[in-house]
Amino acid sequence: MDVFDAINTRRSIRSYTDQPVSDEMVQDIIKAGMLAPSAGNQRPWHFIVIRDQELLANVPDFHPYAKMVTKAPVSILVCGDPEGKKWPDFWPQDCSAALQNMLLAARGLGLGTVWAGIYPLEERIVATRNLFGIPENVIPFAIMPIGWPKDEFTAKDRFEPELIHHDRW
Repeated sequence: MDVFDAINTRRSIRSYTDQPVSDEMVQDIIKAGMLAPSAGNQRPWHFIVIRDQELLANVPDFHPYAKMVTKAPVSILVCGDPEGKKWPDFWPQDCSAALQNMLLAARGLGLGTVWAGIYPLEERIVATRNLFGIPENVIPFAIMPIGWPKDEFTAKDRFEPELIHHDRW
């Protein structure tokens, strides 16, 4: 798939079929995330692949906008570890870049995803850390359910030229 097709047709997908997502596809998606740029090439990210539906069933208890994780065959939890990094404050940008790469890689494979943010909401961070056994120095950033979409992907024009400024505001 052409990169512009992936960008133009990527949407937040919240309904999935029962078809499984292979380990190879999950690995390819994570590899794409690890190819993202990061400040000073620090690569502060960690990824938790979650297939345990009993664990995922607990996520909506503390994340009201992540109910779709209970319907997806797999989810990936993206976490940041700023500890010991030269530029520790850039980890959210680095994890954002990794997650966007992963969303596009999944789209390129025909899979549906949605970015369900955890950071910076402290109650979501604490609950996620407790549920998945994440060390204190690692910060849960977002969870991304992945599955085969029930509906077709469609392109939508979201270009707004009035938001573009040249040289100055």
